[in-house]
Amino acid sequence: MSVPENQGMGSRELAALVDFGARRFAAGPGLTPIPQFDSLLVTRHGRIVLEVYYPPYGAGIPHHLYSATKAVIGTLTAIAFKDGLLDRLDHRVLDFFDRRSVDNLDSKKEAITVQNLLDMTSGIEWTQPLDESSFESAIEMAHSPDWVKFVLDRPMSNNPGEAFNYSNGDTHLLSAIITKITGSSAWEYAEAKLFGPLGIVDAFWVHDPQGISEGGDGLFLKPRDMAKIGYLYLRNGEWEGKRMLPSTWIDRVNHATISVSYPPGIHYSDLFWAFADRHVYMAVGRRGQVIMIFPDLDIVAVTTARIDYSLREFADLISSSVKSDTILPVDATGAKLLANNVSDASTEKPTEVGPPSRMASIISGRVYLFAPNELNLKSLSLVLAGPQPHYEIETYATAATKSGNRFSSPIGLDGLYRKGKLSYHGLGVWLEGVPRVEAVKGAWQDNETFLIDRLLLGLGNSPERWTFTFNRNRLNLLIKIGNWPEISIDGQTNG
Repeated sequence: MSVPENQGMGSRELAALVDFGARRFAAGPGLTPIPQFDSLLVTRHGRIVLEVYYPPYGAGIPHHLYSATKAVIGTLTAIAFKDGLLDRLDHRVLDFFDRRSVDNLDSKKEAITVQNLLDMTSGIEWTQPLDESSFESAIEMAHSPDWVKFVLDRPMSNNPGEAFNYSNGDTHLLSAIITKITGSSAWEYAEAKLFGPLGIVDAFWVHDPQGISEGGDGLFLKPRDMAKIGYLYLRNGEWEGKRMLPSTWIDRVNHATISVSYPPGIHYSDLFWAFADRHVYMAVGRRGQVIMIFPDLDIVAVTTARIDYSLREFADLISSSVKSDTILPVDATGAKLLANNVSDASTEKPTEVGPPSRMASIISGRVYLFAPNELNLKSLSLVLAGPQPHYEIETYATAATKSGNRFSSPIGLDGLYRKGKLSYHGLGVWLEGVPRVEAVKGAWQDNETFLIDRLLLGLGNSPERWTFTFNRNRLNLLIKIGNWPEISIDGQTNG
């Protein structure tokens, strides 16, 4: 790690960037405010100048990239093209699926090329607006038994290349094409051709029912590994003297030409977004998962987060921190300010905790049973009396898991989160099988009501508030997640 001034950057400006990430937000009424960032990392001239982890998130936890996954799918497509597995980018897409029967087949669909998929201009009808007002088509695909068939069978809304239309379907077809031409999943191909050479470890990639890596938003990486992807692009597709990406590919990403109506001033190319007026391009996932590349400044910046933020404001803060291309004089005052801001942002602040309830010893260890419900919660036990407060949960079997699962998490009773171990089990069907670390703290609201604040670290999702209301042998569990409708389920114990 380098002193910012040694890389021509100002510590005072980077201190403001740390504060930007520390801005607190409440995802919904009654929810405890948390920092908008999980992590922030900035490199210049190949050296880390700033690295912050906002608690309770920590460096070793793989983070869901959401749609920043798409940029990795594009990168793998470029590698396959360089290696000759993909002969040309204008190759017709349906040629890779010639053994499939495709519905709504017409001349428009027959004309779709790989490049159209890379630019989100396939013309395939798809409802997934960038303002996130609807995820209709992506949800329908996720619920279908064959995702590739779901996309290929859809009608056409435009001629290929005619209009930009954001689509998880386009990138899932790219993932399927990678599987077709390499004989392995995108994850396996990435391990061999991208993650391995870059030293990326502990990646995780969700897949569809046929084992095809989810092309739209299924990848998990740690922040430093995200920065390695950015650095590969910053170095024009070379890594340790070896060319991994075609130079023509980097040039297209560097000069994105496809206009996007929302947000304004953004262009698109090969699954990367760009501020054309600032020569900045980036991989972007919902809720602030970003790999931002500044070719003119020799900078890569990475964030993992829990809320969408102004990418232009972030880019401006980065740019304003650059003072020179050479070493700057030591700024003792700025260095102290930066160190204080990093220390403050990295230190969890306890929330207020009221007195314990007499109910704690009564309900501690009791097992509450639940009828089948939307969370698949079968049983729950709170252990609040003793040196290691925690909860234990058992879930119902699902079609995906075939059997129920058991998991537990520690609970902080002093106003600070306690973190469990990396787990792949959780409540709700969509959370089963993806990595996360639970961070939990609890406090008594009154003698009969216990509150839990719960974060699933690495998922970048909304905070949760669990309200336990005890009434003799009965328990009402009310769960609020962000601005989603509350979930209320009732359980009971035999003692």
